[in-house]
Amino acid sequence: MAQSRSEQLLRPAKVRTIAASFAVALFLDFLPWPDLRLVPDFVALVLSFWCVRQPRLVGLGIAWALGLVVDAGNGVLLGQHALAYSLLAFLSIWWSRRILWFGPLLQAVHVAVMLVIAQTLVLLVRLAAGDAFPGWPLYVSPLVAAVLWPMITWLLLLPQRRLEREQTI
Repeated sequence: MAQSRSEQLLRPAKVRTIAASFAVALFLDFLPWPDLRLVPDFVALVLSFWCVRQPRLVGLGIAWALGLVVDAGNGVLLGQHALAYSLLAFLSIWWSRRILWFGPLLQAVHVAVMLVIAQTLVLLVRLAAGDAFPGWPLYVSPLVAAVLWPMITWLLLLPQRRLEREQTI
């Protein structure tokens, strides 16, 4: 008897799967994209996913460390992404039960709100450091990331899905 997707049991997440997903996200963030306004922050997207799905494994400490790596890798003010990712992790963990209650489209709306808040924090830090206002297209990136949320969710849950024959045994 086949189960629907909502009733499907998932395997526990493996630490190496989480680490590999962060490595791929960091690689994608460090690629030289032609227009950064259209490119989502892949590390923030993967971080919010794991904070929602595995809050005991991925939390504020990992968010802070990833933020420092992103800051150093991009050559920006050290700590701006660390602060934003920590806030994103806090919001993701705080809203995790609520987010998981909804389907993928409403989850994407919640993720969009969290990513916009994190992007606003990065903007405020940059403005406090003396940078000029980069313009409103800065907020296109979090919205693109939210559009990618259902696909990222499907992709990151793929290693945890059980095969149909495993569920019947």
